[in-house]
Amino acid sequence: MSTPFRYTQPPSPKSATGRVAEVHAQIAADFGIDRPATFMVLSSAPELLVPAWALMRESLIAGPGSRTGKELAALGVSLSNNCPFCVDAHTVLLHATGDHALAERLARGDDPESEEHTRVLDWGLASRAPGAALRPYPFPEEHAPAYLGTVLTFHFINRVASALLSEQLMPGGVQRFRAVRSLAGRALGRTVRREAEPGASLPLLDTLGPGPDWALGSPVGPAYAALRAAARTGAELLDPDERALVHHALRDWDGEHPSAVLRGFPTRRERPGARLALLAALAPYRITDEDVAAWHMPWHNDEQLVRLVAYGAFAAVDRIESALALPAAQEATP
Repeated sequence: MSTPFRYTQPPSPKSATGRVAEVHAQIAADFGIDRPATFMVLSSAPELLVPAWALMRESLIAGPGSRTGKELAALGVSLSNNCPFCVDAHTVLLHATGDHALAERLARGDDPESEEHTRVLDWGLASRAPGAALRPYPFPEEHAPAYLGTVLTFHFINRVASALLSEQLMPGGVQRFRAVRSLAGRALGRTVRREAEPGASLPLLDTLGPGPDWALGSPVGPAYAALRAAARTGAELLDPDERALVHHALRDWDGEHPSAVLRGFPTRRERPGARLALLAALAPYRITDEDVAAWHMPWHNDEQLVRLVAYGAFAAVDRIESALALPAAQEATP
């Protein structure tokens, strides 16, 4: 039986215990999707699964602001990152919000009819480029932690999905049919429209750091800090020279997609780990069977592959996040 997983065999949620079992229970209750592949693929590395879920929950699901707006921002991110899996997922979730006409316009490749919706979608699209002009926000200032948390969540999830999942959201690609998208969205409608309690995922985290300035006072901050700390541990899988190579490449990255010939990327033979991490950061859809095979030694396992991909993915998120402007109130502080 085919699965959406390209290079790993994640453990079944039925075997989960402790915090991981609690995460799967929260996902089913608050996301409404049983065993979503985007989180299943992270379950080989529970230290990543828990904060990744917390960040998505506290921003997209429980954070302030319109769910339609945040889905539009996430869709913009997914389009900017060339992630068909996530583009289709957010189209279905827009159906779940009740915005069926909007979902179908976007599925056809048309622009939203509403200028407000267009601004939010374009804002998400622009967020791939570090230092892009994201101000003024196309939403109220007080909703910024939730919207920023959402776009940064999906800059991470897009990359993990493109690297480790197939492009098909549903078996046989049936999400291409309008009736299937609509029915799937309607099935999720009650959960998506239900108000979720902010902060409910934070007790699952090992530590509660304050997080970045743009999320101070919001549950999004500790969740972001926890995912950042967990993702950075993947650096242990690279030697110092490889880490420096990834760091320097991301330092100079301006959001552009690499050329087809991947100039400047390490070769599979010389530095397969650095190549995988850098591809995960900049072009995860370019990761091939040969790239994974070149890195995969007998002592490597699914957890290490997920951690290496997550390290590269979050290196790009770090680059984007570090270039964000502070909220206006903080900019005015002497």
